[in-house]
Amino acid sequence: MTDGLTDQHAALGTAMLARAQASGAQEFGSFFLSRLLGFNVSYEGERCIVRFEAVPPLFNPQGTLHGGVLATAMDVSMGHLLHRVEGAGATLEMKVQYLAAVTSGIVRCEGSFLRRGRTISYLQSHAFDESGQLVAHATATWKLRK
Repeated sequence: MTDGLTDQHAALGTAMLARAQASGAQEFGSFFLSRLLGFNVSYEGERCIVRFEAVPPLFNPQGTLHGGVLATAMDVSMGHLLHRVEGAGATLEMKVQYLAAVTSGIVRCEGSFLRRGRTISYLQSHAFDESGQLVAHATATWKLRK
């Protein structure tokens, strides 16, 4: 890496941290980690959409989006949907299948219900790269916190 590229990545990381610290809010749609990662949360019917830009500070040493960032975005898409439709919940288990690497662009994660229950619900999230290619799929079991 050149010094100029290193400086650009450091500046981007500093800007991401400043964005996260700009607010003390810890609420659905705006909490520290979501602001740090640049998540934009929206809803379309009974789907929660999380969008964010894949930028170098979020990459692993291989130069692709770190799987943990992608898993976090998919988890948020499911958890925010559950909260909006049913109420607060907790992830009991989650499985992620990675299908393709992401190297740049806007990533879109779409959370939806597989089955809604009184206390246990099953959700899924599909992650797409900027070209619309499916890059990951997650399923999760959630327990309502009533």
